[in-house]
Amino acid sequence: MASTAWSRRCARRAVRRGLTRFEVRLRSACPGIGFTARITATVLTEPPYPGTDEEIAAAVRNVLRRAAADVSASCDPADIASAQDVVGQHLRHRRSLPTDPPVDFRAKVTLELLPDDQAAVGSLLAAQRRQAVTDILRRQTSEAVAAELAQPAALLARWVERDDADWSQISTVVGDVAKVAEVFAEYRPEHERTIEHQALEVLREFLSSFPDPSQKRMLYTLLAAGMENAQRPHHAVKAQTLLNSHATHDSASGS
Repeated sequence: MASTAWSRRCARRAVRRGLTRFEVRLRSACPGIGFTARITATVLTEPPYPGTDEEIAAAVRNVLRRAAADVSASCDPADIASAQDVVGQHLRHRRSLPTDPPVDFRAKVTLELLPDDQAAVGSLLAAQRRQAVTDILRRQTSEAVAAELAQPAALLARWVERDDADWSQISTVVGDVAKVAEVFAEYRPEHERTIEHQALEVLREFLSSFPDPSQKRMLYTLLAAGMENAQRPHHAVKAQTLLNSHATHDSASGS
């Protein structure tokens, strides 16, 4: 019996040695950049094992390598702490080798980036920051130009400032300017391209299709009533205020 206890103790130690801080190279969400993982597994099943110590340790390592790779590929190498949490939590789950009898185990992991991977992450973040600045400046320029040229007078001023502007064509240009300005007026920055903003455009076009003041008052009255029925009294008050302001403006214009 003493020999059996000794052999079991030796088996546990041998398997433990094969499963202590073994190294794995794991992919990250960024191609070419990977994590270096050091995994330590704990076998929960008591010996004797259904195989040699080396076979059991190798089988456990293979299972854990695949398990770690399953989740590491979605992890951002720039956020090593989050990657550590994701992979660590995944490996803490109890697993079993498909042997007879099964061998149960779980593991813990430490992730790090080797110097080359750290340098690659730094270069990637710097490139992303430069691109972000470029994109922001381009959007700001586009929005500013579109806002300016949506005004026919501003667009005409741009044409007049040209060195080759032909003043004899000014009457023709004025008509073209109005059409071009309408195109610029339809430009919307990306954050205004939502369904809500599109619905607002449809509503604006609908209201502007009724030039008669009495028609507009009727539409605002219906709008306020609809908001009230939808249990949005605050919005109904705003619509009513618009209606009153239009009535005041029309009265002033008529007098």
